[in-house]
Amino acid sequence: MVVGDIIEKSLRGINEYVALATVDAEHYQQTNIDLIYYLTETDNTPGVYVTLNKPFTTMESIFKRANINTDMIIFIDAVTRTTGGNVEKTSKCLFIGSPENLSDISLSMDQAVRAIPGDKKFLFFDSLNTLLIYNKAATVAKFIHFLSGKMRIWRVKGIIISLEKESDKELLSELSQFCDVRLDL
Repeated sequence: MVVGDIIEKSLRGINEYVALATVDAEHYQQTNIDLIYYLTETDNTPGVYVTLNKPFTTMESIFKRANINTDMIIFIDAVTRTTGGNVEKTSKCLFIGSPENLSDISLSMDQAVRAIPGDKKFLFFDSLNTLLIYNKAATVAKFIHFLSGKMRIWRVKGIIISLEKESDKELLSELSQFCDVRLDL
């Protein structure tokens, strides 16, 4: 079943939601592309893409190659500064420090979501696993609880991506309680 079909089946009639999407490593990048394509091109929803794994310029190129209109997306990049990359000022991206700085991530998301006009918008958080590299599991659980609450206040279509790993099953179960649906993609 294609990603768009899974989303439509799981979230039919729900305009605002918080979804925890688990994906295997082999299909990780393509699933992210498919989800963003569905949101921007099929559902015509603008939004915010938080990238903790790849720089803004890389993500923008990947999305453009997949025929995704990146003008509909504000990126939050927690990679480029951390790796010493070139942070060129652009209206399409907020560059923040390391993925361990959860306050910066939170403030940037708030700023980006509020910058998108209209009521219909998404927030895509990529990824839970990267947060776990920089932060303790209990800290990540608290942050995701906070983030899911913010997503509801912002009234967005929220998607939090996580790799499906044996070691994280307990954490994923705990985090599922903060979400409206868990999508195993």
